[in-house]
Amino acid sequence: MDHYIDQIGLFIEANQAWAGPITFLLTLGESVVLLGLFIPATAIMLLTGGLIGAGTLSPWGILAWGVAGAVVGDALSYGLGRWAGPGVLRRWPLKQQRTAVARARLFFHRYGFASVLIGRFLGPIRSTIPTVAGVMGMAHGRFQLANVASAVLWMPLMLAPGYFAARSLEVAADTQQAAMMAGVALSVLLGCALLIAMLRKRRQPARVRSRT
Repeated sequence: MDHYIDQIGLFIEANQAWAGPITFLLTLGESVVLLGLFIPATAIMLLTGGLIGAGTLSPWGILAWGVAGAVVGDALSYGLGRWAGPGVLRRWPLKQQRTAVARARLFFHRYGFASVLIGRFLGPIRSTIPTVAGVMGMAHGRFQLANVASAVLWMPLMLAPGYFAARSLEVAADTQQAAMMAGVALSVLLGCALLIAMLRKRRQPARVRSRT
């Protein structure tokens, strides 16, 4: 899996025009029920954040594509729940994820609107909450409000660790380079000072001889 993540990161770095659409597909896939369990979007978002921090990618396009993908993914999961009804939770493949489904149902029952808003940040039930919301008949407008708000908050947080890591490395590199330049300048100044001092010492005996 790490090999594929590295390959995707290298492809994004070499083909910056595709960075936005790839981000859209990743965040969409991670938000779709069950499919999100098999897509390493988190790791790739860390890499993408690092590319933004290094100045390779523009942040605004990535943020827009990422938010759009997350919103569409949750909307698809919600629509599946509304269309299929409670029976979808008892059928394959959700039937094989009974623990995650049970947690998502309990979480939604307790917190309602807030469960959709917060659920995106909870890995184990992230892609299941929207489907449960659809099954439980949550109003479409309330769901979409929580869906969009959570996506707008979630996407920058996904990119932030990689971004700040890249920025800190750049600052460290700049500091090291500045320290080296200062060391070189100081060495040159000391060398010039020693040379001037030596020349003055040589001139002084010469003046003494000329007086005698």
